[in-house]
Amino acid sequence: MLVSFDQCQLLIPSVPDTLGIVNSRHQEFPTAAQAPPGEAASAVDGRASRWQSHREERRRELIKAARKAVHRLGSDASMEDIAGAAGTSKSVFYRYFGDKAGLQQAMGEVVLGQMQRRMREAAQLAQTPREGLYAMVSAYLQMAESSPNVYAFITRLTPGEASAQDAIAASGALGNFFEQITEMIATPMREYLGVEKEGAEKEAVIVYWPTAAIGLVRNAGEMWLGSPAGAGKPDQAAMAAQITDWLCLGVAPGLKATT
Repeated sequence: MLVSFDQCQLLIPSVPDTLGIVNSRHQEFPTAAQAPPGEAASAVDGRASRWQSHREERRRELIKAARKAVHRLGSDASMEDIAGAAGTSKSVFYRYFGDKAGLQQAMGEVVLGQMQRRMREAAQLAQTPREGLYAMVSAYLQMAESSPNVYAFITRLTPGEASAQDAIAASGALGNFFEQITEMIATPMREYLGVEKEGAEKEAVIVYWPTAAIGLVRNAGEMWLGSPAGAGKPDQAAMAAQITDWLCLGVAPGLKATT
């Protein structure tokens, strides 16, 4: 109820009227607590979903920026170096990844996932089991060669880190990658050896051989990747062919050829 005017003849609302204005505005714009339970929960879920989507997108952006920085700066780039190249602070990277090992793990999931898809696609185009092995080895070497710095960053933990050790044991991304590749390599090797037709006679080979093969591919490939360019260093295709020969035939044919 309106009770008086001031000296300028302006209407002054009473306290009840003021409360009426406030209450009417609250009714027009209810808070989440005042809204019906279903609508309030929906609003909260919507905000949480948008926030989670934003965090995931930001995380992808940081991984992409870090990958570019490592490609340019080298595998020993510090978090500060990477953050500077990404145009942000290292505290942002720590907030999203915890520490450098966490960033290596996250980047490894992305890069190794791409390598795995490339290897699978290459193997699917092969006409024979041996061609399938060559295709996978070649795709692996191509991806690693395209950015040796990034490959080294995701497969080597930084000295001084609390968990510093060989990344195949410490990194879930790398361990999972080689587990998946082991299974991929076992398939054409079964066909190559005729295990499906001859049964358990050659099954023992398949049980142990793929894991040994991964060690050969990885160690030979990384040694080749780190070797300086020169007349004695084979190109990618030749190295892939050589590794495939070792997988399928061993080193005996090469030794016989030189004696």
